[in-house]
Amino acid sequence: MEDMYKNYDTSKLRQVSLSLIWDEKRILLAMKKRGFGEGLWNGYGGKQKEGETIEETAIRETREEINITATEMEKVGTLSFFFEGVPSDQNWNQKVTVFRITKWEGTPSESEEMKPQWFDINNIPYDKMWPDDIIWQPKVLKGMKVEGTFIFDANKKLKKSDIKVL
Repeated sequence: MEDMYKNYDTSKLRQVSLSLIWDEKRILLAMKKRGFGEGLWNGYGGKQKEGETIEETAIRETREEINITATEMEKVGTLSFFFEGVPSDQNWNQKVTVFRITKWEGTPSESEEMKPQWFDINNIPYDKMWPDDIIWQPKVLKGMKVEGTFIFDANKKLKKSDIKVL
């Protein structure tokens, strides 16, 4: 995996959280209604704020996006994303820490940014998600922990990927 990094500056990766909620039968995804990833089903997350741990970021983002407060969660992966040809001032490159939320307070509900919906674990809408999700997410849903690197072009098309189970 290290070879994939040789042409990319990992010191400038934006730190981001991504939280998923699932059980043996279903997963709670949300339709992104605005911003980066608009029109795609995804988990919940966003940029780490100064002074926040990445766990605090995950808790804050799920509260803002689907009105729940995570009370128990575990880290299940680390994913690095690089977007070639995107101006550096946009800085889409990011290191994503993936969490599984196992317990929470509140009822998942729609916000201005996200509209949550439960899906059968065997009928996940991968064709309406980021193209990397079908590579790493099935492994995580089976209880594996992963580390991966994904390289996209400026049109958000996946060019190269590498994933390993930890």
